[in-house]
Amino acid sequence: MLDAAQIEVLQLSLKVAGTAVVFSLPLALIVAWFLARSRWRGKMIVDAIVHLPLVLPPVVTGYLLLVLLGRRGLMGGWLYEHLGLSFAFHWTGAALAGGIMGFPLMVRPIRLSLEAIDERVEAAATTLGARPIMVWITVTLPLALPGIIAGLVLAFARALGEFGATITFASNIPGETRTLPLAIYTFIQVPGGEPQAAQLIVISIVVSLAALFFSELIARRVKRLQT
Repeated sequence: MLDAAQIEVLQLSLKVAGTAVVFSLPLALIVAWFLARSRWRGKMIVDAIVHLPLVLPPVVTGYLLLVLLGRRGLMGGWLYEHLGLSFAFHWTGAALAGGIMGFPLMVRPIRLSLEAIDERVEAAATTLGARPIMVWITVTLPLALPGIIAGLVLAFARALGEFGATITFASNIPGETRTLPLAIYTFIQVPGGEPQAAQLIVISIVVSLAALFFSELIARRVKRLQT
């Protein structure tokens, strides 16, 4: 059975990862559509920037977030002073770090799904009188749904397992920013903490497998509806 501390860690981890993917999805859809459909030559620069978190050490990403959005950061100071918003050393900062690290993994499958759509289908809907926004909602999004689901699952798993950027930007505060990876790391550093760490490792595996299982079920259902 899980004790109160482990339940708290699990709930916080799910909240952080869920918030990360929910707030990342609208921007990921826009960026993926731009990369898939834009004819601008400079989109390679945008593509490189989007995928930068995959090649940068997570600690570097966390440090850059701290410089930009810390309370004394370039933007963070203004946000805290004028809007009362603070990300550093707060669970929202952990969600932001997880969202940024998982963003490339969300964008790529969505982009591939959009590129696989026959644009003549969208053009046919336009010729029938549908407005561009309705074509996007009723035609493009349903056809891209498998890629969207894949992107959500990958980004969720990445946010759930994020360590380096989170501990650098949001620290390792019990009940506030201590997610599953940080809790496992903490228990490993404490003599006699291996059993608690092992329990959290099992929880991490179960949650990840459950996410993959449900995403596969949804993807199969979507394919059946599309056929």
